[in-house]
Amino acid sequence: MNAVLRVETDGRVATVRVDRPPANAVTPAVIEEFLAVLPPLARDPSVRCIVITGTGRFFIAGADIAVMRDLSAPNQDRMRRWIEVQRLIELTPKPVLAAMNGHALGGGAELSLACDLRLLAAGATFGFPETALGLFPGAGGSQRLPRLVGPHLAKRLMIAGERLPARRACELGLVDEVVPDDEFPKVVADRARELAAGPTAAIGLLKRAVDAGADLPIDEAMRADEEFVRALMRTEDAAEGLQAFLDKRPPTFRGR
Repeated sequence: MNAVLRVETDGRVATVRVDRPPANAVTPAVIEEFLAVLPPLARDPSVRCIVITGTGRFFIAGADIAVMRDLSAPNQDRMRRWIEVQRLIELTPKPVLAAMNGHALGGGAELSLACDLRLLAAGATFGFPETALGLFPGAGGSQRLPRLVGPHLAKRLMIAGERLPARRACELGLVDEVVPDDEFPKVVADRARELAAGPTAAIGLLKRAVDAGADLPIDEAMRADEEFVRALMRTEDAAEGLQAFLDKRPPTFRGR
């Protein structure tokens, strides 16, 4: 079977491109490829930013309905591993950018919620249309979306199942930036290079600190935060950032 994911590297940026025409729909095989591809990129110190994108008119259209139609427990268990892909992204100790070149629907929208930055092409749509199939966004959407926009709006969006135009998705905070279609590759490359040039050691610790404290009372969260702050102050990036400020020069971060 031909691989669906193509990994491309450009300096410190690694791009994982989903190429499964016509809609880049997710199958157990696609999930297994993600689970194989992402951990080495997360561990590779030469990779300072990961971009996930699609090909054609779609970013990711969600689960392959022909596969999902098999309601057997083994098949559903295989499809359920999509949540493992998203958790890998969240736990990656470097920035991960969702470059939504086209429509991001269902499982594709869910995947983007696990990323640190979400860019959507102006001509694309974003949404959770599962209710039209008698389903709901059960592979991350029902849990991450309320954390992003609040329970009431999240329920309203998922119940309606509307495919939102890019501008509306941005207004609601579902995506961070809407990019003109013809400028999309350049803007994505620019944003990824900016992230890769940043203090990625600090960014990785920041991600862990936010996750660790998210559900704790503030006093407990601050105690948890201290662990990451102390680790941060031992990084070369922290030393470089502080010294560069005193030297009145741009910092050169190395991600360690």
